[in-house]
Amino acid sequence: MPQIPSDPPNTCPVCESGYESVSEHDGGLMIALNDNEKYRRVCCAPRDTGDTAQIRFYHHAIDDASHC
Repeated sequence: MPQIPSDPPNTCPVCESGYESVSEHDGGLMIALNDNEKYRRVCCAPRDTGDTAQIRFYHHAIDDASHC
C-alpha cells in the first residue's frame, strides 16, 4: 500500500524540478499515464530504508512537467 513520506525533498531528485505530490511504495504497483488529465509524468527514485527496499514516485502535474 502506498504511503506519503514524512520527509520528502523540496525538488524531485531525478529531474530536480518541482512536483505536485510524492508517494512511497514497498510492494507491487502499476503505472498508466496514457489518458491522465492531471499528471504528465512520474519520476521514480529508489530508496533504501535499511529494512526494506522502497521506491518513491514524484508526480509531476501537466504544468510542472513542462519545466523538465
